[in-house]
Amino acid sequence: MRVHIVQGVALLSTGLLAGAFGYGAVNLVPTFNAVPLDMRLDFHAELMKMNGITMQAAMGLSIVSAATLAVLTRGRARLTAGAASLLTLVSLLVTRFGNVPINGRIKQWAAGSAPADHAEILGRWEAFNITRTLTAVLAFALLTALASRRSHSDAAARSTSRERRAVLRG
Repeated sequence: MRVHIVQGVALLSTGLLAGAFGYGAVNLVPTFNAVPLDMRLDFHAELMKMNGITMQAAMGLSIVSAATLAVLTRGRARLTAGAASLLTLVSLLVTRFGNVPINGRIKQWAAGSAPADHAEILGRWEAFNITRTLTAVLAFALLTALASRRSHSDAAARSTSRERRAVLRG
């Protein structure tokens, strides 16, 4: 039972993380690129205030819950959950050491002006964003596959158990 709860938390938190990053990559970034630079900078700086709290919490919960699932399971399930935890850790590290420093620069630009090489720097931010999105989506895919495999295994075990009881009664 405890494994199912941890697995549910891992799926939910990693799914929310992958969904948020995916939404940003598919909707926000193209919108950033379609509006005037000053509007993008203002919006980006404001958005990061909220994201700093919610995304860090989602990443932390995803890492811890997938790692806990790895500890509670064995064999292939352990490897799958551990890989999901590591992928989410990569998302966190890319965010912390790639996106966050650029976000700080964007905040300064929003208060003043962007440097001549701002397009290159924003391109690097987008590359980091794609990387963290892909690692989060892959982590979620691994946990989804694990849940599907466990669900199938549990159903087969219940079926086998029912068959044994029927044979014993029969």
